[in-house]
Amino acid sequence: MPRAGHMIQVIVIALLGLGLVMVQSAGMRVGVEGGRGDVWTLLMSRNLIYATLAVVAMILASRINARQVMQTRSLFNPLLMMLILSLVLVGIVLLPGMGKEIYGAKRWLHLGPRSLGLSFQPSELLKWVMIPVMAWWCARRRGVMGRFMHGLLPALALIGLACGLVVIEDLGTAVLIGAVAACLLIAGGAKLWQMALCALPAVLAVGAAIWHSPYRVNRLLAFLNPWDDPQGIGYHPIQSMLAIAMGGLTGRGLGNGIQKFGYLPEDTTDFIFAIICEEMGMAGALMVVGLYIALIWLGMSIVKDSKDVFGRLLGLGVLLTVGIQAVINLAVVTVVVPTKGIALPLISSGGTGWILTAFALGLLVSLDESNRLESPEPEDDTGLLPVVG
Repeated sequence: MPRAGHMIQVIVIALLGLGLVMVQSAGMRVGVEGGRGDVWTLLMSRNLIYATLAVVAMILASRINARQVMQTRSLFNPLLMMLILSLVLVGIVLLPGMGKEIYGAKRWLHLGPRSLGLSFQPSELLKWVMIPVMAWWCARRRGVMGRFMHGLLPALALIGLACGLVVIEDLGTAVLIGAVAACLLIAGGAKLWQMALCALPAVLAVGAAIWHSPYRVNRLLAFLNPWDDPQGIGYHPIQSMLAIAMGGLTGRGLGNGIQKFGYLPEDTTDFIFAIICEEMGMAGALMVVGLYIALIWLGMSIVKDSKDVFGRLLGLGVLLTVGIQAVINLAVVTVVVPTKGIALPLISSGGTGWILTAFALGLLVSLDESNRLESPEPEDDTGLLPVVG
C-alpha cells in the first residue's frame, strides 16, 4: 500500500497540473497574441516553469530532515536566518519606490531587471517561515507554554510584528498567519483562556485595518448587498456567482468558458475556482475539493504518527495553512465571505505561491519518511533544544 507521503506528492502534482491547465484556459483572450490556449502556448508558458520548479522544490524538501536542522544551536540557525530575512523583505516592500504595485497593493519585489517582469511576494515566504518558528518555540518551551510571560508573550510579540507588517498591504495573508500561529500555540500548550483574551485586540486590529482602507470597506459593502451597485463595487462578486451558475453540473467544457473574456476580474488568480466551475461544472468543483480533503486527511495521518512535538506541530501548521487558505478562497469565490486577495493553493497563478507551498508540503512528506525510519522517542523529549524555564 502506498505511503501517505507518496500519495501527498501525487496530489500536489495533480493540483499543479490542474492549476497549469486552468490558468492557461482562463488566460485565453480574444484577439491577443499569446492568448491562445493550444498545447504549444502551454509548453512555452512561464507557468510551466513555475510548476516544474514547484515539483523540484517538493522533492528537495522531502529529502530534508527538518528536525536535525532545527537542532542547530548557533546564531546561524537556518530558521532564524530565514525569519530575519523574511521580515526584512516584507519591510522593504513598504518602502517608497521599492514594492511592485498591482491594483493598488504593494506586495511584490522585483527579481532582476524590471523589464523581465519577474517578481517575488515576501509575505508568502513569511507565511511559511512562521510555521516552523512557532513549532520550534512550542517544542523548546514545552514546559512553560502555560505561563504567559515565559511561554506565550514572546510568541505573541513575534506574531504581532509579522502580522503588523503584512496587514498594511495584505489583510488576508495577515489573518491567515495569525490564525495558524494561534492554533499552533494552543496545540503547543498555551492556555485557551489566555488566547481568548488575546483574540479581542486581534479582532479590533482587523476592524481598524478595514475601517482605514476604503477599498476594504467597499468589499464589505459589496458582500452585504452586491446588487446595490452591480456595475461598481458589486460587479466582482456578481460575475463570480454568474460563472458558477453557468457551469451547472457538467460545465461548458474546458476552454469554453465565457466569463474569462473580460467579464470576471482576477480569473487566473484569486477567482480561478469560478472558471473551474464554469468550464468543468459541479464535477470539476467537487474534484478540486476532494483533492484538498484527501491532502488534509493523508497529512493528518502523518502528523498523528510523528514521534516528537516539533514534527507534529510542523505538519499541523502546514496542513492548517493549506486548508484554511483553500477554505477562504472557496468562500470568497462563492460569496460566502467578503472578497480577499488570497489564492487557491497550488491552482491560482503565482510562482512564489506554487513553489513555497510545494516546498512546505515536501517537508510534510519528509516527516512521513522520518516517522518510518526513526525509533520512538521518550515522551518528555522534544527532539530539539532543551526546555528553558
